[in-house]
Amino acid sequence: MESEPRSAKGRRTRARLIDAGKRVFERDGFLQARISDIAAEAEVSHGSFYHYFDSKESLFREIAAEVEVRLLSTDETDEERATGPIDRIRAANRSYLTAYREEAAIMRVIEEVSRYDEDVRRVRTERDDELAARLEAAIARLQSEGLADERIDTRYAAQALGGMVARFAETLFFAHRELDLDTAVDQLTLLWANSLGLKENRPRKARKAAGAA
Repeated sequence: MESEPRSAKGRRTRARLIDAGKRVFERDGFLQARISDIAAEAEVSHGSFYHYFDSKESLFREIAAEVEVRLLSTDETDEERATGPIDRIRAANRSYLTAYREEAAIMRVIEEVSRYDEDVRRVRTERDDELAARLEAAIARLQSEGLADERIDTRYAAQALGGMVARFAETLFFAHRELDLDTAVDQLTLLWANSLGLKENRPRKARKAAGAA
């Protein structure tokens, strides 16, 4: 098995297998997906699959890891345009929910497999831990700026709010409910702001200047 091909052709073939595997897993689910179907989707021979992956499990774990990374990739342009803490939270929520919507089909399979595959479960746990660490740092920063309720324990709040966002995304896109994404982002942001005690969207310096005037 060649996990990291040296040639450009090998890298392209491996990438095709990853893309094909994602499509097959989305279509058939993990248990019903067959290596022969993945190879056919990638337009390579059945034997070629084993040159890059030793099993469909190893392929799926790599796909799961890549998807989890994409979920945590934020739209920096939207965050840069944000003018205050609530706008930054809204931009982050929109980025996460939009990414989750795009990956909803494979996320459903990842959720199912994580119940019995320790490696996939570990990937999800790592994503949850990274998200919680980001949220904890963000809450602490808001507290230091005098914007968030100082009584809040950043660790517990990060776990609670991170869990709320992740579970909300599952409910939003797994249950096929008729919920509007823009409204979902606004309501999720409102819950965030209320839970942290954020009352205004202006940065602290702007509020001080307004008060001095």
